[in-house]
Amino acid sequence: MKVSTIESGEISKGASSPRKGMKRGLSIMDFILRIFAAMSTLGSALSMGTAKQTMPFVTRFVRFKVSFHDLPTFLFFVTANSIACGYLALSLVLSFFHIVRTISVKSRILLVFLDTVMFGLLTSGASAAAAIVYVAHYGNPSANWFPFCQQYNSFCGRISGSLVGSFIAVVIFMILILMSGISISKSKH
Repeated sequence: MKVSTIESGEISKGASSPRKGMKRGLSIMDFILRIFAAMSTLGSALSMGTAKQTMPFVTRFVRFKVSFHDLPTFLFFVTANSIACGYLALSLVLSFFHIVRTISVKSRILLVFLDTVMFGLLTSGASAAAAIVYVAHYGNPSANWFPFCQQYNSFCGRISGSLVGSFIAVVIFMILILMSGISISKSKH
């Protein structure tokens, strides 16, 4: 019977390497974060996309309506969140593939590139909408833009809530890009 001992610093052929375990852990975390980001962008798009409110004026025949599609910035916001949500749903397939096969590098590079594009799209949509929401809440006296959120409480509450979800997704995209970079740097040394 042949007995072999493993000296410190060596890894036996049957044991999995710590690097592979770390990459698998990063891949599992990547998958979970993508699910959270998809839910966040979907919630933001739905919340903004269904935001509307009608207020009666002096008579019941004259009414003031406000809806998200009245402002092109909010349309861009809904479009950006919808595109990001669709991308995240499709990227779950690659993310699951990385859990199963941790050594794939080219697909990780593609994912980092596409994550960066979606990060830019989502950030620009959320930032543009945040500027409009700020003006809606506080106005701009020097430009004679008056705040209208005192009259449209429900509408402003929904659009503000949708911004929170979108910025959560932006932070998750930052984490995903960093984790993918770490995973790529740990491969094939």
